[in-house]
Amino acid sequence: MTTTPDTAPVRLYGSEHAADPRRSYELLRAQGPVALAEAAPGFVVHLVTDYRAALDLLNDTDTWSKDSRPWQSRVPEGSSISQPSQWRPNVTFADGDHHAYLRKVITDCFSLLDPHDVRTMTFRHADTLLSAFAATGRVDLVAQYARQLPLMVFNSLFGMDDSWGPQLVEMLAAMVSSDPQRVGQGAQAFGMYLATLYESKARQRGHDLTSWFIDHPNGLSREEATNQILLTLGAGNEPTANLIANTCVRMLSDDRYFGTLTTGSLPVQHAIDDALWNDSPVANYSFHAPRKDTVFHGTRIPAGSPVMVSYAAANTCPHPGVAQDGFRSGNKAHLAFAAGPHACPARDLALLIATAAIERLATYLPDIVLAVPVEELTYAEGTIHRTLTALPARFTPLAPDADGATPWSRSAQDRADAATTVPAHLSPTP
Repeated sequence: MTTTPDTAPVRLYGSEHAADPRRSYELLRAQGPVALAEAAPGFVVHLVTDYRAALDLLNDTDTWSKDSRPWQSRVPEGSSISQPSQWRPNVTFADGDHHAYLRKVITDCFSLLDPHDVRTMTFRHADTLLSAFAATGRVDLVAQYARQLPLMVFNSLFGMDDSWGPQLVEMLAAMVSSDPQRVGQGAQAFGMYLATLYESKARQRGHDLTSWFIDHPNGLSREEATNQILLTLGAGNEPTANLIANTCVRMLSDDRYFGTLTTGSLPVQHAIDDALWNDSPVANYSFHAPRKDTVFHGTRIPAGSPVMVSYAAANTCPHPGVAQDGFRSGNKAHLAFAAGPHACPARDLALLIATAAIERLATYLPDIVLAVPVEELTYAEGTIHRTLTALPARFTPLAPDADGATPWSRSAQDRADAATTVPAHLSPTP
């Protein structure tokens, strides 16, 4: 079916969509591979829901542009879509040679990170969070763990002292608050954070992503470097946090994992793949617009019209590769990290952080279980992210003096040494 102006758009926000997004995607698929969706009140887009069509769009940079400025005025001010779609001088909204120029800085600098050291860093920050609740026997794995841990890791990767980690968490939480005053305060604090980060590394380089961004041969300006940092923190944090939480739901609720993190028959990586296929942390994003009037998979789309890709719908649309038990037999061809030239450059880093986070949780809290029935879990009502509002769990409390078996086991000096010691291989190449 070809969508027409008379086709009723399907809402991608609100309580009904949050509670049952698969129904929304079924309604959208009934329109065809490309459907009309209301991404925010009054803001209608073409949404690609078919897996093959999504790959065609994501790999065709001749037809499609990532520049959001031609249609930006259509986005209602203050809507949940306004900030994620707002054009900035970063790799997300760049095309052609400029996109390649910016992306190379990110990919080159990420390649300097050693996986073992990122894993160790994630363990260190996970220990800090775990030690705050391990003695209580109860935790909200979203607010007290998944939402905080990736930002703490990114804060360290960009070269800021650990003390800035909790502050960064508060800043970004304020920026997505419903209180306009708090949003403004959070944005101001975050601006100061970015300025402090850049200025400190401009004065004295370190073995960190910020220094490598500054020193990259492509010669980024301060604005360009700051915007790539902003993008990495923003685009890297929430999807990674959602991946951790969405994977934990599976590990704690699916009988195939026997309800625990450590005694199940399926490994952590299997649960992560399952979450990426069936509950994509970024559900709908990847704004594009055709450079000229085009017919795409049977739908006529005028030049400059906003088009989004539904990773969630594309991943769950009927196509080969699904085993009888519901798993895709190790197939990692999901679109949770997009595809093509604009595929997420932090994919490996996000997977590494998420895996380490869940493994650390399992190490110290092997008997953790959900504190409420899985049917009672709720999700945020936004369009872009698949975000749990809370993930309450319970476990046997740990005693802080149980040497060798708790997150308190490492001495303060051990933590300090881990925070400041950087192996030689993390230094950028000349």
